[in-house]
Amino acid sequence: REHLVNTEYSDTYLAEDENLPDRPLCLVKRLKSQSERSSQLFDRETRVLYRLGQHDRIPELLARFEEEGYFYLVYQFIEGQPLYQELIEGQPWKEPQVIALLQDILEVLVFVHKQDVIHRDVHPQNLIRRTSDGKIVLIDFGAVKEINTSQNNIGQTKSRGGTQQDYIPPEQAIGSPKQCSDIYAVGIIGIQALTGMQPKQLRVDNLGNLIWHKNATVTPELARVLDQMVLYAFPQRYPSATEALEALQKLGVS
Repeated sequence: REHLVNTEYSDTYLAEDENLPDRPLCLVKRLKSQSERSSQLFDRETRVLYRLGQHDRIPELLARFEEEGYFYLVYQFIEGQPLYQELIEGQPWKEPQVIALLQDILEVLVFVHKQDVIHRDVHPQNLIRRTSDGKIVLIDFGAVKEINTSQNNIGQTKSRGGTQQDYIPPEQAIGSPKQCSDIYAVGIIGIQALTGMQPKQLRVDNLGNLIWHKNATVTPELARVLDQMVLYAFPQRYPSATEALEALQKLGVS
């Protein structure tokens, strides 16, 4: 029906399944290359999505097939709007709204990290607020990295598409992502929501850490949590989504 996304490795289309009575919508991703690399990417994304199972806030993998040398993946279509449409420059969010968003994202990442998977591409275009219940759904596992596998060096080390680079921490930019790299991305989203500023507009101090407090109305408690999420030195961040979520839950939402 529609060509949605074009990346270095794949094209994604909105389609409908003509074999089912109601012709439900789905997403079809076609890997561009017919190379061995594409075959490895195809196998990895399929393997990871099967491992993640049928989590309510991760699109289900409906089918995979090969045709005329091209690899195809078919996903469940999530009706909703991407988060970037809500993050409007110059319109900062209230703190309780930001805490609720961060918890929503981290709840999904807790499950992902427990499967020994790093998403590596958490940014507002890959977070969909589902129309049916307002929950955040995490999409696009094409850049995932599994921990402790021989396939760690295959695939993207960076997101594509301009501003997506702003959510990538330094260790991931040089090809060494950790689970806390996903936490960095979530923290950047929280700061973006609180300040109403694009990440690239923020300055850093001599240690490489973001200077943002003066641009936001924020309590010291939430500021401390966000600062720890986005520390330049990754060993000092929350190690995974579980610890970051626990820190936020202690704040509560008023």
